[in-house]
Amino acid sequence: MLAGTLLVLAGLWGFFVGITGILKGAFYATVPTYTFTYSIKSWGWTHLIIGCLVFAVGVCLLLGQRWARYVGVFLAVVDAVANFLFLPYYPLWSIIVIAIDVFIIWALLAAGRNRQTA
Repeated sequence: MLAGTLLVLAGLWGFFVGITGILKGAFYATVPTYTFTYSIKSWGWTHLIIGCLVFAVGVCLLLGQRWARYVGVFLAVVDAVANFLFLPYYPLWSIIVIAIDVFIIWALLAAGRNRQTA
């Protein structure tokens, strides 16, 4: 339940970051000497697509779809990598999203384990 909720929230955040990059690219810092030359508008589309996919998988996970756990792990890794590459443009937000993605991955992989207490 927690992982599904966090996936939905991460998807919404990615969607809004993408919309902001597409509509108002000047909001983000420009990095002229960054190794990965990718325009802000392209980053916007990337975050928008990833955000929509993460949101959809989060909803499917909340609806009880078993496949959504594995796809959720994959998309959380993709989102974390995208935010790692987005670090120079908006560092604080990218670090927060990476931390949430790591928590999502942990929650999805740890769900369903039987824990025995001594």
